[in-house]
Amino acid sequence: MKINLEKIEGNITSVPGIHAAGVSCGIKKNNLDDLALIYFTRPAVCAGVFTTNKFKAAPLLITEKHLKNPVRALVVNSGNANACTGEQGLQDALATAQIAADCLGVKAEEVLVSSTGVIGQYLPMEKIAAGIKKAASLLSPSGGGDAARAIMTTDTFPKESAYRVVVEGKEQLSFKIAGMAKGAGMICPDMATMLVFLFTDLELEQGFLQGALREAVKRSFNVITVDGDTSTNDMALLFSCAGKKPLPEEDTASKEAFCRGLHHLCRDLAVQLVKDGEGASKVIRLTVRGALDYDSARKLARAVLNSALVKTAFFGEDANWGRIITAMGYSGVDFEPHLVDIFLGDLQVAAAGRGLPFDEVKAAKILQEQEIPVLIHLHMGGEELVAWGCDLSYDYIKINSSYRS
Repeated sequence: MKINLEKIEGNITSVPGIHAAGVSCGIKKNNLDDLALIYFTRPAVCAGVFTTNKFKAAPLLITEKHLKNPVRALVVNSGNANACTGEQGLQDALATAQIAADCLGVKAEEVLVSSTGVIGQYLPMEKIAAGIKKAASLLSPSGGGDAARAIMTTDTFPKESAYRVVVEGKEQLSFKIAGMAKGAGMICPDMATMLVFLFTDLELEQGFLQGALREAVKRSFNVITVDGDTSTNDMALLFSCAGKKPLPEEDTASKEAFCRGLHHLCRDLAVQLVKDGEGASKVIRLTVRGALDYDSARKLARAVLNSALVKTAFFGEDANWGRIITAMGYSGVDFEPHLVDIFLGDLQVAAAGRGLPFDEVKAAKILQEQEIPVLIHLHMGGEELVAWGCDLSYDYIKINSSYRS
C-alpha cells in the first residue's frame, strides 16, 4: 500500500459538501468580518476536544452537548468570547443555534456554536441574528476563505490548509482533508487548541474520529505555545461530511491514510498559529530527544518554550543556552543533568551537561533565521518530541496591553 499526500491550494470548502460564508455583524470595530457560518449539505459526524480551563465558555458547553447529534451547521463569532456570562450566556449560545437552524431549515441541536474574543461580555444578540441571516444568504461552496477571515481576532492572517490523500491499491481511494484555525495569543492548549475546525469527505464513524483527533492533537496543537495561557474557549472539531457508508472496520489501510493526512494537516495549522504569535518575529522548533516518555518530553519542552528569559534571548539573538538549562531544571521532569546535550541548529553549545566553546558569529547567524531549530538530547530513553514556540518581543506587550481598546 502506498499513501500519497499532496498539499493543495484551497481551504475548508475544498472538501465537497461544505458551504461557508464570513460576514461583518458589528461585533468588531471598523466593519471587520466577525461571524462565520458553515453549512453541511449532508449530515456530518463530528468529534471534538476541548479546553481544560475550568472556566468553560457557554458556546463550548452547548457544542459539547450537541456533538452526539448529526451536525448540519457551525456558527463561529469573533470579538466576543461569551465566557463567564452565566445563564444568559448559555441562553445566548442556544439562541445562536436556534437562529441558524431557522435560517437553514434544520434543528437547533444539529447546530454547533463557538465564540472567541473578549471575556465577560454578553453577546449582542440582535447583531448576531442579523449576521447569521446575512451569512445564510451568502453561503457558497467557495466561501471557505471568508469564513477563515471572520474567525480571526488578533491574528494577522487566516490560518487554513488543505490536502488530497490518495491510497494506491485501494481502487485509487482518494479523499480530501482541510481545516482552518484562529489564534495568535493565549496559546498554550491542553486537550485542544484555540479554535480549530477540520473537515474530510472520507466517511468515518464518531468513535474512530474521536480517537484520531485526540492522537493528532497530541502531536500538534498540544505541543505549541505562544504565551503559556490556556483559553476558556479552546476547541478542536473534526467533521466527516461525506454522506456515504462508513468505511468497514477492517479497512485499516484507508484509516491509516486518514490519520497520516490528519496529522500533517494539524501540524501545518499548528505551526501557522505559532508563526502568527502575537508580536512574534521567530519560530522556535524544539526537538526533545532521548526522553523517557511523551509526557516528560512535552513537559520539558513546554517549560523551555514558555520561559520568558528563553523567549527574549531568541528575540535578542543571544545564544544564552544557560536559560534553556535553567528552564529544564525547574520543569519537574526527571533527567540526569550530566547526560544533557544542547544544539542550536547544527551548532553544539553544551555536551554532557557542560558548556562548550562555540563560534558566536555562527550562533548569531542561526538565531537570525525565521525558524530556529533547537535540540535537547536527554540520553534517558527512546521518546522524541517536536514542539513549537516563538520569541517574545516588544510588540506582544503593545498588543495585549490595549486588547480591549
